[in-house]
Amino acid sequence: MAKTPADIRSLARSHTDSALRTLANIMVNDEAPPAARVSAAQALLDRGWGKAAQTVDMTVKRATAKELPDDELANIAAGGSEDTASAPLDPALLN
Repeated sequence: MAKTPADIRSLARSHTDSALRTLANIMVNDEAPPAARVSAAQALLDRGWGKAAQTVDMTVKRATAKELPDDELANIAAGGSEDTASAPLDPALLN
């Protein structure tokens, strides 16, 4: 019988103490490769303090359909976006 996501989550969480000890041991082991030590340290920090916040730079343009030109409406109807580098569609072809 397949395990449910809750069962798998519970099983994984039962290994938390051992996993954290393993990460801490790798982090402080001078003979471990530097990349492994950094990865272990990062994993511990992420679990203890959460991942660092990421910023998103975006521009939001609000407009009603009446305000948009036909070629932009056609692009939206065809599933494109402002960044889509395709030739403008003929709105008459969408009917």
